[in-house]
Amino acid sequence: MGQRGSHVSELFLVDCEVGEDALLGGKTGNGLKMALRGINHARTHVAATCVGQGIRILDEAIDYAREREQFGQPIAEYQAIQTMIGDSRAELAAARALTLEVARGFDAGPPIPYIDIACAKLFASETVSRIADRAVQILGGMGYMESHPIARLYRDVRLFRLFEGTSQIQQLNIAKHAIKHGVSDHFRDLVI
Repeated sequence: MGQRGSHVSELFLVDCEVGEDALLGGKTGNGLKMALRGINHARTHVAATCVGQGIRILDEAIDYAREREQFGQPIAEYQAIQTMIGDSRAELAAARALTLEVARGFDAGPPIPYIDIACAKLFASETVSRIADRAVQILGGMGYMESHPIARLYRDVRLFRLFEGTSQIQQLNIAKHAIKHGVSDHFRDLVI
């Protein structure tokens, strides 16, 4: 459906034996911990990719809205178009800030709470999907045509809500963590 630039395929391992010296984590039982760290890093990467795609999509939509005229003026001058652009820009700023916070946490060294990573991945992937949907709406029929990059980008971003854990998995993980630990302690260092 999308992601034509990323070649993917199924991989089948049949009668495959792996020696003890090749175990993740060096010994039985450590592999899941290492795999989860890799997944959390990948989720951060997905969030960053969503922000980048959101920037591209919103720029495409704005460029089109500036050029496309209806009733003697660019459609960018219509409030209905402006509200879609405004919502997209605001959500993009929030997704970027959350993703940067998580990425900085990875760079700082100590493990960043996985729940923050889940929040960034969920918010950024849902945000870029909304931005892509609005972009198609702004472009109207042109947004649906394969000749415009928005159609491809719209299909491509759909995958971000699926891989490295679906949005629903992220929601469940976030909710379970909040129910178990509460929320205020997590944000105790927040100065308002």
